[in-house]
Amino acid sequence: MLSAFDDYPIHQTATPIAHPDTGDRNAYDRYWFNGFQDDGEFYFGIGAARYPNLGILDCGFSIVRDGEQHAFHGSRRAPLEPTDVSVGPFRIDVIEPMRRIRVTLAENETGISADLMFTARTACIEEGRQTLARSPRLIMDVTRFAQFGRWEGEITYDGRTVAVAADRVFGVKDRSWGVRPVAFPDPALAPEPPATTQVFFLWAPLHWPDRCTHLGVFENAHGRKWHTDGAVLPVYDDPADIPGAEDPRTEMLAGVEHHLSYLPGTRRAGAATIELVREGGEVEAVDLEPLLCFRMKGIGYLHPEWGHGMWKGELAIGGEMWKVADLDPMAIENQHIQQVVRATSGDQVGVGVLEQIAFGPHARYGFTELLDPAR
Repeated sequence: MLSAFDDYPIHQTATPIAHPDTGDRNAYDRYWFNGFQDDGEFYFGIGAARYPNLGILDCGFSIVRDGEQHAFHGSRRAPLEPTDVSVGPFRIDVIEPMRRIRVTLAENETGISADLMFTARTACIEEGRQTLARSPRLIMDVTRFAQFGRWEGEITYDGRTVAVAADRVFGVKDRSWGVRPVAFPDPALAPEPPATTQVFFLWAPLHWPDRCTHLGVFENAHGRKWHTDGAVLPVYDDPADIPGAEDPRTEMLAGVEHHLSYLPGTRRAGAATIELVREGGEVEAVDLEPLLCFRMKGIGYLHPEWGHGMWKGELAIGGEMWKVADLDPMAIENQHIQQVVRATSGDQVGVGVLEQIAFGPHARYGFTELLDPAR
C-alpha cells in the first residue's frame, strides 16, 4: 500500500513506507511531548502512536494544575495514510520538520481542548539505540530522539482556560519508533517469571538560560547501567538559526550519575542530584527540586483502560479527572511519573523534568521486591 511518504527518497526496505520491516505485534511509531511553566504552575503531556501491526492509532492529552489532573484519551482504527495523525478531535501537524509542530484538540465532549505550537529551541539529540532481551526474547529495540523547545497557545479544561506563553512555557519533544511492549502480553507466549520483572529508568532533560542538558539512564537490579545518554546542547532564539537536524556543537557527555532521596512510602524522588561528566573529567553537579508531579497514565502509560495499543473500536474518546492528593502512591498505574523540577548548578537556575520508573529490585536504593516502598 502506497502513502504520501513514498514520494520521497526515504525508503529503508524494499517495501512501501506504510509496511514495517518487522511483523512484531509490538512495533510502534510515537510522538510524545511535555510542556511546563517555569514556576511549576502546570504541566501538560501529549502522546500519539501508530501501531502498524495492530492497526491502531491512539493518543492522549493531559494537564495537571491546582491539585487536579485532567486527561483526554482517544483511539481509532489506524488510517491507511501514516501522515494522518488524527483521532477524532485530536491531531498533530508537522508545520516544519524539526522546527515547528502544531497540536490541536478541538472542542469535544470531555471539555478538554487545546491549540498549541511547539517551536524548537535546540537541534535534535539522537539517543543511543535501546535494545533489551531477556533470555532469547527481544523485549525492546528502539530508536529515539529528543528536542527542546517552547510552547505557545491555549488550553481549556473544566471551564477554565490556561494561557501558554512562549517566554515561560518550556518543553521537550520525544520521537521514538521500533519495538517495545504495548497493550496486553501476547497470549501465545509463556508468561515472564515474576522474579525477572525489573525496570529502573531516569530521564532528565533540563532547560537553562544558555544551554539545555540531557540525561537518560536504564539500570538493572544491581545498579549497573545498561543504557546511558548525556549531552549539552546549544540553544537558539530563532529556530531558523538551528544548523540542522543535529548540531555539530552538541557536546556528548562521557557519563552521568544520579543520587535520589525517595519520599518514604513511595517510589518517587523528594529530592535529587545528578552529575554530568564531561570527556575531560569535569563533573557538573545539578540539584533538582521537585515542584509538580504528573502521572503518565494521563496519556496512556500503564493505564488499565486506555493503555497504549488497546483496541477500543473504530473511534473512541474519553475523559477523566482525579485529585492528586487522593491517588495511591504505590498503585502500579501511578509509578510512571514526570516531575517538574527546579534545577540549580552554581549560580544558574533552570527548569525541566525528572522522569522516573522503578519496578522490581534496585540494590542501591534499597528496593528488594516488585513494588516495596522507600522507607
